[in-house]
Amino acid sequence: MSRSPLEASGPSSTRFGALQHRDYRRYFVLILLSATADNIEHVISYWVIFQAFHSPTLAGFAVISHWVPFLLFSVYAGTLADRYDCRRLIQISQGLFALASLAWAVLFLTGALRVWHAAVILLVHGAAGVIGVAATQLIIYDMVGPERLPSAIRLNATSRYLAILLGPAVGGGMMLLLGPGLGLLTNILIYLPLTILLLRIPYTGHLRDAAGKRPGNRFGLAETSRLLTEARSDVRIIMMMVLGGTTSFFVGNAFQAQMPEYAHHLGTDEAGTWYSVLLAANAAGAIIGALLLESVSFIGISARTAIGCAAIWGVVMALFPAAQSYPAAVALLVLAGTFNIAFTSMAQTIIQLLAPPHLRGGMVGLFNTAILGLRAGSGLTVGVLGAVIGVQWSLAASSIVVVLVALALLVVDLRSKRWGA
Repeated sequence: MSRSPLEASGPSSTRFGALQHRDYRRYFVLILLSATADNIEHVISYWVIFQAFHSPTLAGFAVISHWVPFLLFSVYAGTLADRYDCRRLIQISQGLFALASLAWAVLFLTGALRVWHAAVILLVHGAAGVIGVAATQLIIYDMVGPERLPSAIRLNATSRYLAILLGPAVGGGMMLLLGPGLGLLTNILIYLPLTILLLRIPYTGHLRDAAGKRPGNRFGLAETSRLLTEARSDVRIIMMMVLGGTTSFFVGNAFQAQMPEYAHHLGTDEAGTWYSVLLAANAAGAIIGALLLESVSFIGISARTAIGCAAIWGVVMALFPAAQSYPAAVALLVLAGTFNIAFTSMAQTIIQLLAPPHLRGGMVGLFNTAILGLRAGSGLTVGVLGAVIGVQWSLAASSIVVVLVALALLVVDLRSKRWGA
C-alpha cells in the first residue's frame, strides 16, 4: 500500500537532509546572500527616506507596497510558476531587486530623490518579491524531492531570518564605509551569484511532474475559483490556508512596527540597546526553532501539529505585551519565533505535498495570498485598533483570536479523522 505524501516526507525528515544535496547547498548559500541584499536595501533606503522626508505616510506606504502585491498577485505569480521555467521567474525577480537598488543609488548620488520616486521604487520592490516567491518554493521541491522538502523549507526560512539579522549590520557598515549611494551600487553585486547559479542548474520547478508537461492555466477569477475547488478536496489544505490567513491578518508582523511602543512600556534605556534586542529576538527564535526541528526526528509533519504550534504561538504573543521586564519580553519573543517557524514551515510543506502536481504553483500562490498578503490587515487589527485601545491590548486581543481559530481547526481536524476524511 503506497504511503501518503505526508508520510513519505518522513517525521521531520533527515537531520539537515536538504544540505546533503550538493545543488541545494549552493542554492541555500546564494539565496541567503540574495535575502541579505534585500535587507541591506531596506536598511539604507529607509534611513535615507526618513532623513529626506520625515514622512510617516511614506513609511506606511513602504509597508503597504511590500505586502499588498502578495495579496493581489500571489495567485497570478503561482500560476506563472506552473506555466513557465521557475529559474527565469526568479531571475526576473532578482533583476527587479537589482533595478530598485540601482534606482535608489542614482537618486541618492545625484540628490534628485523625490517622494514620487520613492513610491515607484517601493512598488518595483514589492513586484520583485511577489514574482519570485512561488517559483522559489517550487524549485526547491524539484531540487530535493518530497522526502527532503520539510528540511529545505525550514532551511529556506532560516536563510530569511538570518538575512534579517545580517542585513542591518552589513547595511549599516556599507553606509558608514561607502555612503548610501555607493553602498547600494555595491549591493547590486550581491544579487548576481544566485542569478548566475540559475543559469547552470537544471531544475525548472517542473521536472518531478509527470512527463514534465505543464497545463495552460488561465489567469483571472476563474482560476482562483478552480484552485479553491481543488483545495476543498483535501480538508488539510483548506485548514492550512485558514490557519495562515488568520495568523497573518490578525497578528502578522505588525507588532514589529509597534516595537518602540512596547519598549517605552518596558522602560527605555539611553543607548536603545534593549530595543534593538527586542527587534532581533523574534528572528533569533525562528533560527533556533528551525535548528531544533532539523536536529530532532520525532516531530511529524501533520496538520494537527501545525495547528497546535500556531495555537501556542498565539498564546505566547498574547502574553508578550503583558511582560513587565525586558528579559521576559525577549524570552517570549524568542519562544514566539520558534513556534512561528514551526507552524509556517509545516503549513507550506503540507500545501506543496498535497497540492495536485499540475496546480502546485497556483496552490502555493493561494497560500501566499493568505500567509503573506493578508499581513496588510494586521496594520488594522494591531495598529489602528491599538490607537484606540492601546497596542498592548490590541496585540493581546488579536492573538487570542488566533488561538480560538486554531482550537476550532483542531476540532475540525479531529472530526475529519473520526469521519475518515
